[in-house]
Amino acid sequence: MRAVLQRVTEARVEVAGRVVGAIGPGLLVLLGVGGADSSADAAFLAEKIAGLRIFEDPAGKMNLSVSEVGGAVLVVSQFTLYGDCRKGRRPSFAPAAAPDMANRLYEEFVAGLRRTGLEVATGVFQAQMQVHLVNDGPVTLLLDSQKDF
Repeated sequence: MRAVLQRVTEARVEVAGRVVGAIGPGLLVLLGVGGADSSADAAFLAEKIAGLRIFEDPAGKMNLSVSEVGGAVLVVSQFTLYGDCRKGRRPSFAPAAAPDMANRLYEEFVAGLRRTGLEVATGVFQAQMQVHLVNDGPVTLLLDSQKDF
């Protein structure tokens, strides 16, 4: 699984002009599921992200997690994180998981975050979405469960 994390002051996702998920301060997570991913990857990334200390403490150091600052998480599925652009001019999405598997693992990831006590909003799986955010910092990080194990 691959995730792009952005620390935000606010974020929302719209489908057909209607807001389907929104948060105030916290994290926007763009989540891609690969064909080799499993439930273990979903659990690993959910725990990793919930505990990642990327919010500033009173001394200005990144030392607090999203839950410690009372933040929320907006999770948006994004299969294009598995786009392979090494050959040619058009990405290959062959490494991405099939939609049924990707949706199951996406839901497992969201459930894993919720089990940590975080408030979690989501987009709509496989929908055409518009994501709006205000990146705080800016802080943007990449995580890959296959590289972090």
